Amino acid sequence: METKESKVTPKLNRIAELARKYRGEPLMSIHQYMDRWWLEDAFHQLDAKKAPGIDNVTKDHYGERLAENIEDLINRVRSQSYRAPAVKRVEIPKPGSDELRPLGIPSFEDKVLQKGFVMLVEPVFEEMFYSFSYGFRPGKSPHMAIQDLFKDLGWDGKWVIDLDIRKFFDTIEHRHMREFFGKRIKDGVLNRLVLGWLKAGTVQDGRWRASEEGTPQGGNVSPLLANLYLHEVLDDWFAKEVQPRLKSNSGMVRYADDAVLYFDREDDARQVMEVLHKRLEKFGLQLHPEKTRLIDFTRPRAEDRKATFSFLGFTFYWGKSRRGKRVIKLKTEGNRHTAKKAALTKWIKENRHLPKREQYQMLCAKLRGLYYYYGVSDNVNALYSYQNHVKVTWRKWLNRTGGKKSKSWKKYDQYLKAYPLPDPKVYHALY
Repeated sequence: METKESKVTPKLNRIAELARKYRGEPLMSIHQYMDRWWLEDAFHQLDAKKAPGIDNVTKDHYGERLAENIEDLINRVRSQSYRAPAVKRVEIPKPGSDELRPLGIPSFEDKVLQKGFVMLVEPVFEEMFYSFSYGFRPGKSPHMAIQDLFKDLGWDGKWVIDLDIRKFFDTIEHRHMREFFGKRIKDGVLNRLVLGWLKAGTVQDGRWRASEEGTPQGGNVSPLLANLYLHEVLDDWFAKEVQPRLKSNSGMVRYADDAVLYFDREDDARQVMEVLHKRLEKFGLQLHPEKTRLIDFTRPRAEDRKATFSFLGFTFYWGKSRRGKRVIKLKTEGNRHTAKKAALTKWIKENRHLPKREQYQMLCAKLRGLYYYYGVSDNVNALYSYQNHVKVTWRKWLNRTGGKKSKSWKKYDQYLKAYPLPDPKVYHALY
């Protein structure tokens, strides 16, 4: 008996083969690969714990009549009668900032279709994306981007453009997005789906708003479309038009809309800085005037203090090795560090009513998550800071649960021997 994997995998391989064979040419009529087996596989990959969209349909509810729902969805897609529903818009705190970031939550059926769509077109665009693009791509991670940037800066450092695009996901121009997508895929069904998602609109506090530009963060299709947009606007332009005209070595590392450009020579860096805003404005994007900076990040003399820059939650700075030599080091970005501690405090306070063992297990999981992400060379002190913060804060709120007498530090130390918090560990060695 054939499984869904045995039906889907050959099709994935076939699409990747077509993308390699006809690189640079648009592919046509590939929507036919997205059949029942394909969308059922997409369904099973979705997380049941994610929040529902405006229709409040959950994965469990949709799966009760899965075969029937999938068949109906396929028929509507192929007949081009599918209409993308509006996206539920919520606002969540931006890491390390007081600002709020808009997040879009599609309806569950739309999540299934978006996942199937990404499975279909991702192999096509993977053939054209550059190796220095890391965001939301198969086989790539933030730590790979961080490690490669650290390595590329070298022992002597570089001139760095710390690039920040203002409200990137909200300002993507639809006409350019459709043009970029159509350059590689000319399939009426798929092109119509892209247009539908771009124009679906959002619902917030019961009010529908039209989408004249931008793509909501939160859906499966949004990261892929965003990568495609920046590939055309930034990556391809930098690799084909900018780098051949420079006098020295240069490079870039990009993770979604967070990018660092680096140069051996100051004049090259200034030349690119002068034209960068014009290039982005041509496609409706703007550099953040305060966060985008040109930085002299070359090796400092002993008495000099060098500017720093941040990338993916880490601050890159010049420190000293054990032998007293100037070397590039990483530490948790200050705002992120503070925000993570505040989040831990909030969780401990709001969940102090839970059984102690359940609190302990969750705190251990949260600490391990922080250790795994921020556990890079030279950043162990920040990890111990998280551990110590949990020790102090947990004791404070354990003593406010009422009932038993407060735990003195001596008694609390005995308590931690029974419930030991995990120790920090470096997961990502930079050297």
